[in-house]
Amino acid sequence: MKPGQPPGLTILGKVPTPRSADVGAASDERSMRRACAMGIDVAAATRSLSRSARCLREHRVSISNVSILVSRVTGGAASVASADGVTAGADKREGVLEIPGRVTLHHGGTLEGVRVGWQLTGPVTAPVVVALGGISANRRVEAVERSGAERTEAGWWSEVVGPGLALPTDQLRVLSFDYLGGSGETSGPREGGAFPAVSSYDQAELLRRLLDHLGIRALCAIVGASYGGMVALAFGERYPDRVAQLVVISAADRSHPMSTAWRSVQRRIVRFGLDAGQAERGLELARALAMSTYRSPEEFAARFTGSPKNTPQGFIFPVEEYLLARGRDYAQRYQPDAFLTLSESIDLHRIDASRVFVPVTAIAVREDQLVPVADMRAMCARLPQARLHEISSVYGHDAFLKEAGQLKPIFASLTESTP
Repeated sequence: MKPGQPPGLTILGKVPTPRSADVGAASDERSMRRACAMGIDVAAATRSLSRSARCLREHRVSISNVSILVSRVTGGAASVASADGVTAGADKREGVLEIPGRVTLHHGGTLEGVRVGWQLTGPVTAPVVVALGGISANRRVEAVERSGAERTEAGWWSEVVGPGLALPTDQLRVLSFDYLGGSGETSGPREGGAFPAVSSYDQAELLRRLLDHLGIRALCAIVGASYGGMVALAFGERYPDRVAQLVVISAADRSHPMSTAWRSVQRRIVRFGLDAGQAERGLELARALAMSTYRSPEEFAARFTGSPKNTPQGFIFPVEEYLLARGRDYAQRYQPDAFLTLSESIDLHRIDASRVFVPVTAIAVREDQLVPVADMRAMCARLPQARLHEISSVYGHDAFLKEAGQLKPIFASLTESTP
């Protein structure tokens, strides 16, 4: 242990080879994964990791009290193509879960008849891993082939999730869902209608209900990046007996005030656009500003060295052109009110790291402007069981989308116990 290093925290460099101090913990984690793969109740396995019985009683889910859930499912073992044209092989399922009655949210709001869009991909006997991304992510994480057309549509994490990739869908069963309050199939604001505040705990609750509906007793892992990492931490705090481990990338137990400042201005821009009758334009500008926080100064310095263009509206700089193009693309496929809801949810995020009894592998990016390395180090010091990997990337906060090569050896532990 290095001087000043908190007990229980192991800081690792780029190479994720376990050190001698990690061998015991790694052995326990492998046992958890084997238990999960074999269908053994993970609640028993969690006790081998020294979780207190009291905490498990506080957080254990009462399956007998779960609401009746209804789902429309496409794909499946016998399907060739689903209703929306996505080729559905023997190991792909997709559907919309409908939750009857009222759902009470963490911040006091309520919703009726909540819908949850989900997708499950991978061998039916493989361990189940949940993959969650930023607020723009959806349930389709890997590339899919569209029936009736010779083209492939990329998922939001298609460089990382897929056969032979960092999260191999030929060895793992990957589950994802559309966020509550977003622009996907899950319930969210529509046409400027009012929508209650959403917490990362609410997303965790929807995931818990989805697992019950799909008959998945326990997950081998939740791999969450950005907002998805926040949801993973919330799930680990609330339902420790439903997941064996968490992999958290560029996410902490609370938002940094500087990041909240940037997002607050973005939300003001969107609201200004809504009030002015130019909602799409407002979202374009907000997203352009957001893009400047996702990447690193080093990347922009290397990419945007060209001269500005002289136009009738004034000079346009290369970096400006890039940011506005990304904003326009985003505004065409995302709803302004959904952006407001989930952007706010990031800044409302606050969990108690000391109560996350699930083993956590945290991945921090040194160039990340939104989630400083210091915040992730501090979080890991508060977590009962944590290992921290620190990587470098000019892509900053977006490194989880671009750095498949650096992520793959860290994710390798997820498949160690698979056939």
